[in-house]
Amino acid sequence: MTAVDERGMTKYFEELQPPEGVKVELLRGEIVMMASPDLVHNMIVEDVLDQIPRKRWSRLQTQDVDILDEASEPVPDLVVLERDARPASGRLLPSSLITMVVEVVSKTSVQRDYEIKRSIYAAGKVPVYLIVDPVMAQCVLLTRPVGKGDDADYQRQQVTKFGAPLPLEELGLELDTTEFATFPNVRPHRYP
Repeated sequence: MTAVDERGMTKYFEELQPPEGVKVELLRGEIVMMASPDLVHNMIVEDVLDQIPRKRWSRLQTQDVDILDEASEPVPDLVVLERDARPASGRLLPSSLITMVVEVVSKTSVQRDYEIKRSIYAAGKVPVYLIVDPVMAQCVLLTRPVGKGDDADYQRQQVTKFGAPLPLEELGLELDTTEFATFPNVRPHRYP
């Protein structure tokens, strides 16, 4: 039996052909597959995207992100970067070009979004990580990334309940959360 190291897993991941409708991510050497998201999830992503001005920002859905020094290629629900910062082409977008990533919590992604991806995006020095949580009806805004690897985290955390405005200083706008829906009949979790 051959041992597979992180580089081997990355190579395997790059060659993987998932079935249509399946989202696949590489998170610290682990391949994670998810079914297509719920309508509530998709509507929140669309609402956030619509509020970010296209003239200044590139707003990319399901874009593979390259995190330097990590065996991770997350696929955030939304990636935001300055329009003049984007490369001409390529499957992987370097995290150093990104201003904000957005993850909308699904019924099965709570721990990944609040713990694993929080650390991965902080390790990649992504300035803003926004978790939109339709389970708890809240947004968690994380800024000021510090640290490396598993120890990376964000120094600042702000929780805003759905319905209240959420200032996104790095983007120069205020996010309107009044139309964000919640998942019905889902048990609350313990995060943030």
